[in-house]
Amino acid sequence: RHLATTTTTTTTGTGTVCRASSEEDRSNNQRQEGGNGVILGIETSCDDTCAAVVTGDRKILAEKRKSQFEIHSSFGGIVPNLAQDAHKKAIEGVIEATLSEMKQNSPGARITGVAVTVGPGLSPCLQVGVREARRVAAKLQVPIIPVHHMEAHALVAQLSETGIEFPFVSLLVSGGHNLLLLAHGVGNYTELGSTVDDSLGEAYDKVARLLSLDLSRGGGPVVEELAREGDPLKFKFRVPMISKKGDCNFSFAGLKTATRLCIEDNLTMKDMTNIIAQVSGEDSEEKAKKADIAASFQEVAIRHLE
Repeated sequence: RHLATTTTTTTTGTGTVCRASSEEDRSNNQRQEGGNGVILGIETSCDDTCAAVVTGDRKILAEKRKSQFEIHSSFGGIVPNLAQDAHKKAIEGVIEATLSEMKQNSPGARITGVAVTVGPGLSPCLQVGVREARRVAAKLQVPIIPVHHMEAHALVAQLSETGIEFPFVSLLVSGGHNLLLLAHGVGNYTELGSTVDDSLGEAYDKVARLLSLDLSRGGGPVVEELAREGDPLKFKFRVPMISKKGDCNFSFAGLKTATRLCIEDNLTMKDMTNIIAQVSGEDSEEKAKKADIAASFQEVAIRHLE
């Protein structure tokens, strides 16, 4: 599918607050700013409150992040109302600290626009960022630039690797998303593939729960850590959709089911009901089986991406 960014809006309790965003809009902004603007970016789509200042020639002048890890760690996932409250408490301080750092690093810099994530993400959290972006933009008398979350993930590669220019292929496996894109230019993409059911992140979280791992750090990190101790070839899971030649879509539901059946067949009920796998005194044989299952799952999951 051809994905040209034509309209990006978000709705809060006060109505639609972000204007249409298109490649033409962005080109007009860039011409007005001489192609070298200084943009304050605000991100509140999930559990971290973030801000950064980036120049039109891809230099990061300042960046700050306020983590919510301690707030959500005991729940094994993000609690939207708690995340929203934390964003409200942190947002002004994060932005002020970012602007202060910008002045220290580049005393002559002046903000020419405010970019803000408008989706996808948790609606209550997005609202916090959009409202603050409106306030800051009004105060500085600069335009608001609505940003699609996935587009930002794709384009950040140009910040870290100056040699990456359009067109390029981008694989996005962030949280609940699984996209393979061909990026032609800002706001202009061709979707080569997407998930037909679950994302890779959701699969990792599910396997972590099935293995009774400690989810306070997230499913991905704990499964990956355990997989380092296991044999990735111990259990023979099938690579999803391997017979569908020329299909760039992804599917992880079947792999999740196969992993669940493997756990039920190879682990004792006592071990499966433990809250945390790494407790003192856990049977070393059971722990080794868990590591082998985690490694075998990860091996096939990554092969599917490749």
